[in-house]
Amino acid sequence: MELNSQTKKILLSIFLGLIGLAIAFPFFTLQQSILIAFIVLMVTLWTNEGLSLAVVSLLPIIIFPAAGILTTKEASVNYANPIIYLFLGGFLIAIATEKTGLHKVIANRMLSLFPSSVRGIIFALIITSGLLSSVLSNTTTTLLLLPIALFLTSEVKLKMRLALGIAYGASIGGILTPIGTPPNLILMGLMSDMGIEAIPFVQWVYMVAPLVFIMFGAVGYVLSMGLKEHTIEVGTHIDPLNKEQKKVLYVMFGLIALLIINAPIKPYYDGLGLSESGILLAAGLVLFLPPLSILEWETDKDNIPFQIMFLFGAGFAIAAAFTKTGLAHEIAQYLIAFATMPLIAFIIIIAVLITFTTEITSNTALISIMLPILYKVAEETGIDPTLIMMVATVCASYAFMLPIATAPNAIAMSSGVISIKTMATYGIIFNLIGIILIVTIANFFWKGMI
Repeated sequence: MELNSQTKKILLSIFLGLIGLAIAFPFFTLQQSILIAFIVLMVTLWTNEGLSLAVVSLLPIIIFPAAGILTTKEASVNYANPIIYLFLGGFLIAIATEKTGLHKVIANRMLSLFPSSVRGIIFALIITSGLLSSVLSNTTTTLLLLPIALFLTSEVKLKMRLALGIAYGASIGGILTPIGTPPNLILMGLMSDMGIEAIPFVQWVYMVAPLVFIMFGAVGYVLSMGLKEHTIEVGTHIDPLNKEQKKVLYVMFGLIALLIINAPIKPYYDGLGLSESGILLAAGLVLFLPPLSILEWETDKDNIPFQIMFLFGAGFAIAAAFTKTGLAHEIAQYLIAFATMPLIAFIIIIAVLITFTTEITSNTALISIMLPILYKVAEETGIDPTLIMMVATVCASYAFMLPIATAPNAIAMSSGVISIKTMATYGIIFNLIGIILIVTIANFFWKGMI
């Protein structure tokens, strides 16, 4: 009997999980080896889509208790982490933005701020994509902007540069805020679980902004090279905001103002002390209420990415399993040898490891695995855990080489104007630039701030 494609993918995932078990067992306990095998199984299923994202993400609730890794309660409680509700609030705002067409107005206004040259438009799309992605899903941002970019020109070469600019801008912009991309949220959740003081929203933006805008500049400059003789015609008409768009914009401005007021500025101001998860969720829920009434549950609930919320829960469950089984401690022992090196050398190792590993696996799964390990390394060596976990988290978003690495890359590839070779060529350049920048900024800027 011939096996169908899905069955083959599931069997491949199980086979790779068993290989992971065989490789791990000589070095770790049976329980730790089973955890490693299950992680290999999950990562493979996430990658080859043998099962839906949501189904794979719920497996820890079944497998971890069955293997004695976590109890059902210990596993399932991770799916109610406050960070998940922060994400839910942010996505409700994203749904309202898309529903009212506010994203198109924002994009058109951003384009109008830049020169009408090819280089100017590439920069406009990168920055627009990046800034939208800092508060919206990078997947949503790329999906919304890509059709706009592809209609700007009929030249395949230009379409390729514009598509890459949007995808890379979305990945870079996602690190600008704590809510911009799943790894950021996982870091915030883990810091809360470990009793580490969370990085306030405004401080996060201040720390990451130099890295983000230098990367915008580098990507824009490289992608616009060799295009001086090409031209793109852009319309100058911008429609005024309608009533519904203004309502969403008011909510967004109010949200930003409240986040700024809530953020402590130590030692001068302690902030309001409100939960950022609560603030974001409240901002999303208020869009259902009159007189706004932008969202309606019956019509908009299908746009809420519950599968991504389950993915967050799986990530937090994996992190909890790493800690409880002692696997994080065991792997940390191997990394401690590197941690005795000068701090900048250790940061380089972490940046290179995470940046290139995230090309072939889910950045959410990767960061869920690595952060508990790095926390243990920091505990035993005296390194500031927030510093090295922040480096790892940012590098998890540096997935520029392959279409399987991140959703924006896959969406850009689906346009049909980009080859894998082209994406890999540009991607490795931006990976290396990103590593140099993160190491420099972490060592000379963040070290004195965190």
